[in-house]
Amino acid sequence: MARVRDEKAAEGRKTATGPGRILVAVYAIFALAATSRAAVQLSTKYHEAPLAYLLSAFAAVVYLVATVALARSGRTSWLVALVACGVEFAGVLTVGTLSVFDSAAFPHATVWSGYGQGYLFVPLVLPVIGLYWLRRTR
Repeated sequence: MARVRDEKAAEGRKTATGPGRILVAVYAIFALAATSRAAVQLSTKYHEAPLAYLLSAFAAVVYLVATVALARSGRTSWLVALVACGVEFAGVLTVGTLSVFDSAAFPHATVWSGYGQGYLFVPLVLPVIGLYWLRRTR
């Protein structure tokens, strides 16, 4: 009886339904963009700005994890998505602030530089929307 209740509760937590599908699609696009950017940067210009390029790779991993977790249902996926969106938001705020106030540390842009300015500030808004959606599907 408790197992049926847990399965029904998990059904109610589907994050990839309705507007969540758009959220998953946007995360997938950013995962692809950040992965591609990091791969090119790390393979061709790593010596120029290793910190910036490693942060781009880290952002790519965060976007990939968030995409998969948001696309799946269940409590564990919900928690992983929550952590991924939280890490993403903290990363955007931290890297964004550091890149504005200590531009010498970031001679080349990352996905999160300038709060995602190179991506029309979507990296700043996306985790907020993700966290909101996760709260709604809790």
